[in-house]
Amino acid sequence: MGFIVLHASAGEDACCLPLFCPALQGVDVLKVEDLGGAVLIAARTVVAEASCPVCGLLSARVHSRYRRTIRDLATSGRPIRIEVEVRRFICGELSCERGIFTEQVDGLTQRHARRSNALRALLTSIAMALAGRAGARMARLVGAPVSRSTLLRMLRALPDPEIGQITVLGVDDFAKKRGNSYGTVLVDMDTHRPVDLLDGRTAEDLATWLKGHPGVQVICRDRAGSYADGAREGAPEAVQVADRFHLWQNLAAALDKTVRAHRSCLQEAPEPDAAVADGVGCEAEPVERPKTLDSYGNERPMVVRTRERYAQVQALKGRGASLNSIGRELGLAFRTVRKFANAGSVDELLAPTLDRSSKLDAFKPHLTRRWNEGCTNAIQLHAEIKAQGFTGSQRAVQGWLKPLRGHRDVRQEPCLPPSPRRVTGWLMTHPDRLGAEGKVGLERVLARCPELATAAELVHGFATMMTNRDGHLLDEWIIAAEAGASPQLAAFATGLRRDHAAVQAGLTLAHSNGAVEGTVNKIKFLKRQMFGRANFDLLRARVLRYI
Repeated sequence: MGFIVLHASAGEDACCLPLFCPALQGVDVLKVEDLGGAVLIAARTVVAEASCPVCGLLSARVHSRYRRTIRDLATSGRPIRIEVEVRRFICGELSCERGIFTEQVDGLTQRHARRSNALRALLTSIAMALAGRAGARMARLVGAPVSRSTLLRMLRALPDPEIGQITVLGVDDFAKKRGNSYGTVLVDMDTHRPVDLLDGRTAEDLATWLKGHPGVQVICRDRAGSYADGAREGAPEAVQVADRFHLWQNLAAALDKTVRAHRSCLQEAPEPDAAVADGVGCEAEPVERPKTLDSYGNERPMVVRTRERYAQVQALKGRGASLNSIGRELGLAFRTVRKFANAGSVDELLAPTLDRSSKLDAFKPHLTRRWNEGCTNAIQLHAEIKAQGFTGSQRAVQGWLKPLRGHRDVRQEPCLPPSPRRVTGWLMTHPDRLGAEGKVGLERVLARCPELATAAELVHGFATMMTNRDGHLLDEWIIAAEAGASPQLAAFATGLRRDHAAVQAGLTLAHSNGAVEGTVNKIKFLKRQMFGRANFDLLRARVLRYI
């Protein structure tokens, strides 16, 4: 390989080199050598004296010289390696503890560093954006190959960003491992930037942080009691604001339970003289198909197991046993015990499974019509609906036809009722934004169920109060909900009463937790990008610098 010798006085070539490699502005370039896959630049320092990093005294007494190898930003995809000759100086201050020190070149060298400042900044940015493996692949493409572990070490070595004065603080939790461990994200609501992540979501965690950062005037939070207690202890003078999104979400959950409790009102009553499609009448009563039975007429194992567990849990609960002790005795998880203990009836537990739709629902009218025409062959019927787009198995058709054996004419099954979730969506949607189908379906449901009609009025009143920020009407709404026929909405209203000040502030002030929810979504993105394997310190470093 050949090389070109360049001196500072050799002309324009040497003077132009720092334009392509800014780190060389403070050195004298001796040579540039083409190594094929990389470029080697030899240089030396030119200053006559250097200052001691401890006492700051300038010194011109040279102790010795040695070569340092520094990697710099690549040019045209080719890595640059700079070999710079630096000097060790003798400090003239007799009382200085250093004695001998090495000169540093601004923008090029630092103590113990093998990369230039520009290359270190580039790799740090890559680590913040892509983390380990993906960052290592990107660094290789830009001509700065490093390992994933190096990138993670660089990221962890960064100092925490400075936290200034925060006036409005947003607080919410995020899952480190869903259902197992959680953390807390704190967001400056004025800048919408995260200021810290806490390894936990207890009241003590939040109170400790608030005591270390005084001056917070408004705290936007969700309905969690731990955050309310932590804010009250750590910043007693701050105004707590319950987020409107979480209020609406809690109302939707209570309304969904109310609709499920009136599930029977969702199905229209069948007409007594209903005729079979294509004019074929029914010679016998329509075949009843209990949802708790399988295609062979036996009760489903899931139904039996659910009823037995419900009876056991309710019996132990009636004897005063705690949920934890019930779980230990029956070998059930705490959440399962809590679900069975809080259920009003076993039907409430079975409904989500029994009301589940199937692939066959859209093709049942065709199957019924063909049965009444005399076609009872499951293989042929499966082929017919498969041609229409059915993707299920032949066994599903056989199981559906089994209870029909022995009946020549079968009445068409009534249309499937709207699901409780769909009805809840209708009730939670502004009337002007409901489609024609939603409006008609909701009117029919409310006409059949006065209790749901009352619940709809309460939801509409809460939505109007929340939209117009009429927090002064909260007490009236709570009284109306507690006096209503829905125990679920009454329980929701009781919860609002316990957190009255924060809820009223949320329904009155303009503050919202929207920016915090957005930050939580970005945290989920970073977790997926690192395959959920990042330790908390690494996740915290990326969140505070990248989001």
